[in-house]
Amino acid sequence: MKIALLGYGRMGKEIEKIALQRGHEIVIKSTGENTYDINEADVAIDFSVPASAYNNISNCINNNVPVVSGTTGWLDRYNEIIDLCNEKNGGFIYASNFSLGVNVFFELNKQLAKMMSTLEQYNIAIEEIHHTQKLDAPSGTAITLAEGIIENTNKKAWELDGKTSEDNIPITALRTPDVPGTHTVTYNSEVDTIDIKHTAHNRQGFALGAVIAAEWLLNKTGVYTMRDVLNLG
Repeated sequence: MKIALLGYGRMGKEIEKIALQRGHEIVIKSTGENTYDINEADVAIDFSVPASAYNNISNCINNNVPVVSGTTGWLDRYNEIIDLCNEKNGGFIYASNFSLGVNVFFELNKQLAKMMSTLEQYNIAIEEIHHTQKLDAPSGTAITLAEGIIENTNKKAWELDGKTSEDNIPITALRTPDVPGTHTVTYNSEVDTIDIKHTAHNRQGFALGAVIAAEWLLNKTGVYTMRDVLNLG
């Protein structure tokens, strides 16, 4: 499989290692400053920056190259990409986190939210910790966790650093050197606390999941998620 890496930072380099180990070829390494012909690739993996993600993804779809994106911070234009993908009969997967363990964690989070939905004595909060180079806050993973809770409880929205309404889920975003990513969902009452937590030890899990998603998406059309890739539905 010939892969275009759109974004060749720390994650891009980690994806390259995993892809080569799995027998694939890297034909494009885009840093955002170099030009390239996306048609050289069978599939693209976008881990760029928020300002570049929309153009990267739309360029792939317009050229019939299936694309997997893990870039966060651009999702105000997500529906435009979905419409374009459907119009062009393209192939697209977006995930806030490609780690196989995190995607299992997402499903666990939804199930716990369902079980806790009638227990009004518990306050819900989310904390995420990442490295200091992470550009957006809260993380896309934390937002996905919040959305999973909102879908299954009476919570209405999430908010960063504080709680102005009982209907909202507060998210605390911390930035610490050399932390790949830690996410904790807490249900706290006067008598006890329930925590579920995912801790990434390195970036290899994210990279492996992205490559597996690209392998799965090859020769498919449509809009998918990691639930489809991992058959978690």
